Amino acid sequence: MFSIDQAKLMAKRLHASLTSRNQDLSYCAALELVAQQMGYRDWNTASAMLERQVTPPAITFDKTIPILRMFDETKAREFYLDFMGFSVEFEHRFEAHLPLYLGLVRNGLHIHLSEHHGDASPGSTIFVSMQNIELLRDELQAKQYGYGRPDIIEQDWGKVLEVYDPFGNRVRFCQR
Repeated sequence: MFSIDQAKLMAKRLHASLTSRNQDLSYCAALELVAQQMGYRDWNTASAMLERQVTPPAITFDKTIPILRMFDETKAREFYLDFMGFSVEFEHRFEAHLPLYLGLVRNGLHIHLSEHHGDASPGSTIFVSMQNIELLRDELQAKQYGYGRPDIIEQDWGKVLEVYDPFGNRVRFCQR
């Protein structure tokens, strides 16, 4: 199947080819000839039909959002909101007494925390590529968090700052 843009390109090439051979053919006439070659009555019919033909989109991915397991809402909020500086994007429970599913965001980084048994394994690691890692380290160290004072480690692949949450999950920040 041809798209409208492909048909226009064919007409443009036909017009240019014939013009270079001293055969006078207008672009509009080239559009009509291309439409007839494609099996349409005229260009108006072809353009109306071709516009409806949608090429399936290529596979694209928008973003990855890791899900980490949590076991205690109070500790999760203390760590991710107070210490790490995330904001709550959304909260969801099917009912008041059921497990919490929590969406967090900070400067474009999205993380979901879940109390649901099957959503994630405790002790997971997520890798976050970032810029200005020293600023993050300085911010976190200035908070004097009682359960960790992360620092940057120089690796062959970049500067790495690892932070462990209260549930054994690790967020590995890296500046390449």
